[in-house]
Amino acid sequence: MNRKRIRVWDLPTRLFHWSLVVVAVAAVLTGVNGGNMMVHHQRLGVILVGLIAFRLTWGVIGSQTARFTRFVRGPGAIAAYLRGQWRGIGHNPVGALSVLALLGLFGFQAVSGLFTNDDIAFEGPLRALVDKATSDWITGVHGSMLWWLAGLVAVHVGAVVFYLHAKKDNLVKPMITGWKEVDDPEADSTRGGTVVAFVIALAVGLAAAWIAAGGLLPPPPPPPEPAAVPAW
Repeated sequence: MNRKRIRVWDLPTRLFHWSLVVVAVAAVLTGVNGGNMMVHHQRLGVILVGLIAFRLTWGVIGSQTARFTRFVRGPGAIAAYLRGQWRGIGHNPVGALSVLALLGLFGFQAVSGLFTNDDIAFEGPLRALVDKATSDWITGVHGSMLWWLAGLVAVHVGAVVFYLHAKKDNLVKPMITGWKEVDDPEADSTRGGTVVAFVIALAVGLAAAWIAAGGLLPPPPPPPEPAAVPAW
């Protein structure tokens, strides 16, 4: 059978995917180490907010395979996929659930981290918007949610390994190159995702990161002037 080479993933989607991997791993390492690394942990959290905002916007105005309306389907599509009757490119109906769960959990971690504190020296950039009790509660949830994220990432990686060995379908390579060889002669490359759409999504992501970093908060009061030294 002649295989057809089609473009599955656009460049913005691929850049988001691998940026998320790098930022998430770095955020976990800096958060676990704590101490002086919390400054970098906070910065990575702000970047993560921007990445999630970018992806949510790109999921509306990006290319076909990136759009939520294209790959998020109902129970009927999931059942058809499990029966082996699903045909398409990009995320399958079950993989779409994993994508939504990952975006939701990573988004929650990023946003909740903005309101946390460590009772010593660290406070999230939006900590001042909530009282101490609420911040303490969010901090606890933020820490415990790490295990849920680790489990979901493990399932995601396990699915990739399963596809590679059981179905002989390399899901990683197309996410690097953007291209994939398929058996379906009627399959077409993904379309859409213009430069204008990318600029809009990028602007939304940058605006979200700016807000997450406290861009809308009033500036802190100036430090008090040092007391005058008596002239004696």
